[in-house]
Amino acid sequence: MAKNQKLKTDNKPAPLLSNPKFPHLCPMIAVAFPEPQFRIRKEQGQQQIFDALRKQWLRLSPEEWVRQNFVQYLLQVLQYPAAMVAIEKELLLNGMKRRFDLLVFDANHQPWMLIECKATTINLNQPVLEQVLRYNITIPVPYLVITNGTETRGWQKVEGRLVEIAELPVWKP
Repeated sequence: MAKNQKLKTDNKPAPLLSNPKFPHLCPMIAVAFPEPQFRIRKEQGQQQIFDALRKQWLRLSPEEWVRQNFVQYLLQVLQYPAAMVAIEKELLLNGMKRRFDLLVFDANHQPWMLIECKATTINLNQPVLEQVLRYNITIPVPYLVITNGTETRGWQKVEGRLVEIAELPVWKP
C-alpha cells in the first residue's frame, strides 16, 4: 500500500469476532470445569439443579447447566470469591427489563466482568457478543466473556477497544 493511500472502507463496523472460516486465528479461553458435585432432583417430571449461591432449586435447562458449571469453575478453579459473583440479576436496558447471566465484582465491589452463558448447542457468534455488549451499556465492566460450555471467548476493554484475551483474569483482593 502506498504511503498516502487510504484504506477502503464500507462504513460497516468491523466484526468483533474473528472470521469463522479461520477459527484458529481467534483465541479461545481454555476452561476445564471441575468435577460436578451438583444436587439434582426431579420435581413434577422436571429436572432441577440446586444453585448453591442463590440457595434455591432451578429448572435444569441446557443454559443453566452451562451457567452452574461456569460458576463452579470461577469459584473452585480460579478461586473467585463467591460473595463477588452475582447470578441472573435484572437490569434495565432502554426501558426494557433484561437479566445478565453472571457478573463478577472486583475487590472494591465495582462491576468487573460480565459473562453471558448459552447452551452448548448455541454458537458463539456476533449476536451473542452484541448481547453482552448491550448489557455492558448499563453495567460497564473492563472484561466481557461469552461461553457455551464448550467454547469460551473473552475481551478486555483497552482504550475504548475490545481486545481478545487468551485466559480469564486473576481476581485480585
